[in-house]
Amino acid sequence: MLFDATAVLIASLTVATVGGPVVLPENSGVSSSFSSAHAGYAFTTPDAHAVTSPAPHTLASLTSAPLAPMTPAPGRAIDLPTSLDQRSAPTVVAPALPLAAEQLATFSGSSLLHGLSALPPAAAADFVTTHPHAVHELLSSPPAAHQVTSWWAGLDATAQRSLIAATPEVVGNLDGVPFAVRNQANRALLRSTIRELELEADAAVGRAVATQNLHRLEMLYEVVDALGPAIANPPRSLLNLDTHGQGKAAVVLGDLETADYVSYMIPGMLVTVAGDIVGWTGFGARLYDDQTSWLALLAEAGAATQEQTVATVAWIGYQTPSLMNVGSMELAYEGRDAIAAAIEGLQTLRADDPPFVSLLTHSYGSTAALLALEDDTTVDALAMVGSPGSPAQSVDELNVRGDVFVGEAAWDPIPNSAFFGSDPGAPSYGARVMSVLGSVDVITNEVLAGSAGHNEYWVPGTESMRNLALIAIDRGELVTDGSALDAGRTLAMLH
Repeated sequence: MLFDATAVLIASLTVATVGGPVVLPENSGVSSSFSSAHAGYAFTTPDAHAVTSPAPHTLASLTSAPLAPMTPAPGRAIDLPTSLDQRSAPTVVAPALPLAAEQLATFSGSSLLHGLSALPPAAAADFVTTHPHAVHELLSSPPAAHQVTSWWAGLDATAQRSLIAATPEVVGNLDGVPFAVRNQANRALLRSTIRELELEADAAVGRAVATQNLHRLEMLYEVVDALGPAIANPPRSLLNLDTHGQGKAAVVLGDLETADYVSYMIPGMLVTVAGDIVGWTGFGARLYDDQTSWLALLAEAGAATQEQTVATVAWIGYQTPSLMNVGSMELAYEGRDAIAAAIEGLQTLRADDPPFVSLLTHSYGSTAALLALEDDTTVDALAMVGSPGSPAQSVDELNVRGDVFVGEAAWDPIPNSAFFGSDPGAPSYGARVMSVLGSVDVITNEVLAGSAGHNEYWVPGTESMRNLALIAIDRGELVTDGSALDAGRTLAMLH
């Protein structure tokens, strides 16, 4: 299936470059997964033995009553810890008087948030259930992160707890709400949705509803597996969760509240929560390990402090395109907005202690990231692999404080296509080359494999993964470019 998907992709982009986007037949037979069994996007899931984090599929039980059995997954038990360290005591601000639900549904942004928090818990929960469109609009076009932060801090502890319990979908997906609170809310949403779907499996529902529920349930089981057990190392938290349709999710490895280096992994086409969140989180775990190992090595050499930490976000925060609509930029704009909101939320909450922030992007995801960086979003480093470009014609048009890197694998048809307006790998673009061809690491003497085609940039043990890890911890001077200069990229150059 990998070769089928790649062949169709090459053909579609080749023809589309000449004559515009191509509409493919519905029976093209291309599926999506990170596993070797489903090769639509066709990354190989990292070897569990190569990642220090415990295998995420070994799960314990819920702290609440046992879940109803489900035929497709008998005996499934879920470990979603609920205890969290909420580090700040908010100031108390009296809420507004509650409004009628129908009147509240006409509100948006901050007005809707304030109105929602003024409702009694039962009424707030009922509003979310009976007005899904209002909730969708709120989360699709949320208030600015600083407004969300101010709103949340203005609620007393009782009101905060009530909102987490009554409206976890809202609280858990608002950038600007403290990360620990979002994790608590999203885990609560995950538990309650799974419970509801399992109970409905035994109810008399139509075949269409039953099929839809089963697909949702399987998707949410994948999120549970991605989170792993309570003892997972590094700790994992659930930053985003959309339980509907194709879904959205973001799993954090490490602590976003304290990490010195924060990297967001932005995926491209065919990546879905149902098919790929476990594998995508696995790549995040390996990237986390690689960054941590490099920091330890640098500290041993006197080039970094032992206290420096990292957080990696395995982010599927937008609907990625399929082969049917990859020629359109519509979903890239959706990704742009989601990336911008995520970075704004991080920078708002960490304003007094800003981390080094990097975007590590692949394929269509690089286009979404470029669109965000062409606007008001600013990060410290950007890496693009397999990029089809964007309207920006050079790094000078991007809000990146540090370096921009571009990696292009052999036999990858997407780079150099300038499909969306520019070729980030062109010398005129001004980005630094990031080698992905394979080499021997002059610092560790490790033999690094090369990446080939469009889907091997995230494979553990590759030169690509080595360089992505170094970019994420602000060690661009050690990133190899495939030239003769690589022989001199040793730790000696850091002194």
